[in-house]
Amino acid sequence: MLGLDPGTAMVVLFFVLLALRVPVAFALGLSSLWAMWEIGFGLDLVGDLLASGIAKFSLLAIPFFILAGALMGTVGIAERMIRFFRVLVGDLPGGMGVVGTVVCLFWGAVSGSGPASVAAIGPLIIRGMEEDGYPRPFAAALVCTGAALSIVIPPSIGLVIYGVIAETSIAELFIAAIIPGLVMGLLMIATLPFAGKARHAAARAASGGGLAALAPKPYAGLSYPARLGRAFFDAFWGLLTPVVILGGIYAGVFTPTEAAIVATVYALFVGLVIYRSLTVKTLYTALVEASASSAVVMLVVTFASLFGWVVTVDDLVGKYSGALLAMSDNQWVILAVIMVVVLIAGMFMDAITIMFIALPIFLPVVRELGWDPVWFGVALMVNLAIGLFTPPVGINLFVAANITRMSLEKIALGAIPFLITSLVGLAIIAAFPEISHVLLQFMQ
Repeated sequence: MLGLDPGTAMVVLFFVLLALRVPVAFALGLSSLWAMWEIGFGLDLVGDLLASGIAKFSLLAIPFFILAGALMGTVGIAERMIRFFRVLVGDLPGGMGVVGTVVCLFWGAVSGSGPASVAAIGPLIIRGMEEDGYPRPFAAALVCTGAALSIVIPPSIGLVIYGVIAETSIAELFIAAIIPGLVMGLLMIATLPFAGKARHAAARAASGGGLAALAPKPYAGLSYPARLGRAFFDAFWGLLTPVVILGGIYAGVFTPTEAAIVATVYALFVGLVIYRSLTVKTLYTALVEASASSAVVMLVVTFASLFGWVVTVDDLVGKYSGALLAMSDNQWVILAVIMVVVLIAGMFMDAITIMFIALPIFLPVVRELGWDPVWFGVALMVNLAIGLFTPPVGINLFVAANITRMSLEKIALGAIPFLITSLVGLAIIAAFPEISHVLLQFMQ
């Protein structure tokens, strides 16, 4: 193909197929099969490569975390969590915007998937923010941004995949991602004043008392302490979810992969025994939703193993990583180039595909320069999170447009302030690796 070596031609063919709107998984598979044929290996190895690429114990965490998130979205945990934080925030500046940010961070520890988080908590947060005076596009953009942090806040499906590819401790990645995730959340809150203060202030004044006047109906007429107590009691089991999942991992009770199964059992327990809101119909719906989402992810993972094998055999790793190292003697320049490449790729591809394509090239550079792979993984995940709400293919934007019936362009414009502050956050996390090491050092 145009005189290119098979590996490079495979990458070109992959992007051509994407441009023709071929699904990502099949674009990976078809371009890989063509390259294998060109190299002369034939197709005899395909079955073994597919099986070895998917038969990894750590990857079991993906479908179970997706199922746990789907179950928790159907049993009412999201609604109770939003009610609690809405009552807790009261008339604090930012109101429902702060609530939306905090709930997104909490839900990130439940779902692990950005698009799933938008679908689960988006309608409730957007409606609440509108009641509190926020413009609808800005509210939708906040949900897109906060839900994107689901791949940063542990337990994260993205971190699981990165750990598998980079052969790095997934538990350490989870611990290292907590503070960077909180930093990104604080920057989201710092973005709230850009929502349009005049409209927000007017709506709060018209409501006769700000967010407190918008207290959820179950707590109407109660004093603040009574509302807070009732809301905390209702949301207790949802608030306990991150404690159960992450506490068990950090205490050494179970591994991150086993934590996914624990999260699923916990969701079933809460839905069946505590809230009694899980019916046969809702269970079936959650299983179908989780199966469909898991199938898409795992199909990409499966065909990406073929793609990665060609990358290795044709020595694309050596060619491109060598070219990257030759660009400059300055490590910061190389890091900036990597981050810009990932950021641009995130505008067009999903995070999982980017990791399988780019990490075989970037990881040798990381090792050659002596960078900490845990810190690099966290910085990479923040970068990929930004891609989830960056046009033209930011998947969170599409999900939000679907649930709000707004145009993608309006939501994308509303996301600009969050994009700017998120890029600031990425720069901070990339420039100061110690942010990712704080908890790791504390727990050692």
